[in-house]
Amino acid sequence: MPLHKSAEKRLRQSEKRNTRNRARKKELKVLLKTVQKLVDTSADKAQVEVAYRAAVQKLDRLGVKNYIHANKASRKKSQLTKLFNGYVKAGQE
Repeated sequence: MPLHKSAEKRLRQSEKRNTRNRARKKELKVLLKTVQKLVDTSADKAQVEVAYRAAVQKLDRLGVKNYIHANKASRKKSQLTKLFNGYVKAGQE
């Protein structure tokens, strides 16, 4: 339990930020899993592309704003792009 007024404020701030950070990270996980599921079920190409673009946008935003490390965002984007390109290439054959 904080003893000083400033420590109480820091506790309130950290709880708010923690909640916000968890929500943003959860949104990202949901988007990544959605793309993976659509690719696995061989969904419509347009549907996969919309989900892919949304996930890449979210990765960029979270990486720039330091919700996740920039290198992690870059790595996940690369993995996602590789998955998407493989799906598109398999669909053309």
